[in-house]
Amino acid sequence: MDNTFGLPIIPANEQDRLAKLRSYDILDTYQEEGPFKHIAAMASRMFNVPIALINLVEKDYVVTRQAVGMEPGTQVPRGTSLCSLAILRDHSTVFENALEEPCLLSNPLVTGDFNLRFYAAAPLTTADGYNIGALCLVDKEPRTFTEVDQKILENLASVVMDEIQRGNQS
Repeated sequence: MDNTFGLPIIPANEQDRLAKLRSYDILDTYQEEGPFKHIAAMASRMFNVPIALINLVEKDYVVTRQAVGMEPGTQVPRGTSLCSLAILRDHSTVFENALEEPCLLSNPLVTGDFNLRFYAAAPLTTADGYNIGALCLVDKEPRTFTEVDQKILENLASVVMDEIQRGNQS
């Protein structure tokens, strides 16, 4: 797998993390409406960003489970998607201006036509501590993102995870 970040992007618990993600059986299911669509829309409006994504990090790619501003079902190589970095942390990952981040200067989402400038993501963390994806905010303009904003995004990510786990119980 190509890795544009110049940093390790595979967590130590990768095999268990992937097994947990796959146990939810949600990688290939998309709904036009429903809680994920509403949460993505709410995140986009709350933070005034054109793109809000609910992404899941598989072995070789990141799949967009639901989105505002992009198509659900989109797959991005894991070595390119910033979500690969977001799942490495237990709290929010924020790049207020991607052009000022050395690890992003070789990333085609930043340097290419997509023109990503702002990225904030909160991991989707299972009850047993596996980060299976992220709730992401994207803008093509740099912006500030406060600690309060980070906590709100983390709370929304918890709601997404609650929905994933609720669906797994049915």
